[in-house]
Amino acid sequence: MMTGEYKHSLDNKGRLFIPAKLRDELGDIFYVTLSMDKCLCVYSAQTWQKLSDRVDEMSVVKQRKMRPIFAHAAKCELDAQGRALIPQNLRDYASLIKNVTVLGCNNHAELWDSEAWEQVYLSETTPENIAAVMEELEF
Repeated sequence: MMTGEYKHSLDNKGRLFIPAKLRDELGDIFYVTLSMDKCLCVYSAQTWQKLSDRVDEMSVVKQRKMRPIFAHAAKCELDAQGRALIPQNLRDYASLIKNVTVLGCNNHAELWDSEAWEQVYLSETTPENIAAVMEELEF
């Protein structure tokens, strides 16, 4: 399970340091793709395979809806320093220029422009919203 919030910077080649706690869950090879939010989702190879298997079971019409997720997905590998090259098209989609917040989100990680994440954080992290989440979980 991936958890936590980490702040890092893209280097001038578009490489991002992946926090050690998340590297343990993601593995050395993982997949980065679009999200329904203005961020990127990062999946371990195992989770990506499960997603792919679920799509294989869908009708052709439903599979077409998945096209952007697969067309823009990038298979990424960690270098010796624990960094991954995030392709330019994906950085553009999520407006990742320099400061990136990396979030652990249960079965995946998310990569956010740090300023954009701050706005989402402020809107989502309220006592009322946390209470609603706990109620949804029946916790």
